[in-house]
Amino acid sequence: MALLIIIAGGSIRINDAGESCPDWPKCFGTYGFDVSPEEQGQYWEENPDEIDSRGEFHRYTVFEIFLEWVHRLLVGIIAIPIIANFFISRKRIETYGKSNYYSSIFIGIMLVIQAAAGATTVFFDNADWTVALHLSLACIFSASIIWQYLLMRVKEGVSWTFLSTSKQFIEENKKRFDAIAGSVLFLLILGAWVSSTAGGQYNQSCSVGFPDGWPKCNGSILPSMDGPGVLIQMIHRIGALVIGFILLASIIKVKKDNEDSPESDIFVKYMYHTGQLWLLNLLIGASYLIFAKAGDFPEWLSLLHLVGGVSCFLVSLVCPFMIRLSSLSTNINSAEE
Repeated sequence: MALLIIIAGGSIRINDAGESCPDWPKCFGTYGFDVSPEEQGQYWEENPDEIDSRGEFHRYTVFEIFLEWVHRLLVGIIAIPIIANFFISRKRIETYGKSNYYSSIFIGIMLVIQAAAGATTVFFDNADWTVALHLSLACIFSASIIWQYLLMRVKEGVSWTFLSTSKQFIEENKKRFDAIAGSVLFLLILGAWVSSTAGGQYNQSCSVGFPDGWPKCNGSILPSMDGPGVLIQMIHRIGALVIGFILLASIIKVKKDNEDSPESDIFVKYMYHTGQLWLLNLLIGASYLIFAKAGDFPEWLSLLHLVGGVSCFLVSLVCPFMIRLSSLSTNINSAEE
């Protein structure tokens, strides 16, 4: 459900529906989405301070309003199992431990913060920094759910091989795995910056088509950085290449340093998966520019690019999670007492 909420948020962006509900938690003063153009005009007259960046004469379609409405609805629905998760974790604290209980608290707090971030994007008319913040928090929220699940399975006595990882391997690679996950998250934030700055117009700052739009930028490998749009585009592109290099170098390093250690296989496997998703998402991002025409972008590829980026981040977290679970598994029972 958390991933579905992220996809719904991406759908809002690609349909330029991020400002289709000017108030929060209501939408044009109602709790529904079927708001006619006349009703929208009346709302602007009564609430001139909430007129968004498109002006008082812009009218949203019912579909655009529905996208924002259903996104908010999903957040309300997911609150039910999140609250239940808290009470169940507290009730079964003797079985699953304090770490599991604290995780349920953190997940609940993140949901509240997410709702506040969503309200902030509305109040600031989808400013680029609010979109990046909202997406980042959504990824952390999703990751925390995965973390609690893994904690629960460890307490149930699951026999995962990585739980017996040596202390030496943990000390040598913990920071490396953390850096990879952090880098992928940073790239995701850069992507949100590109897609939301100037109403998404910076997407076409490097032109479109092959090769002028990609891999070149305005027909040049080293384009002029006069305009802010080109600068943001190039930062995102260079960031993607740097992170790809970090992934490749890390895979080679871990594999080389642990050739005689079978425990490294599972970590290398997930590093490979992270690299594969990075490469796939790089190609999706390139396709978005290659198949675009001036003023007409294949926005479904933009949504797919978002899903790919989030998936890459969540998979990149598997190694840091496994490292920490291995450290916890040897003394988790004593730590919970």
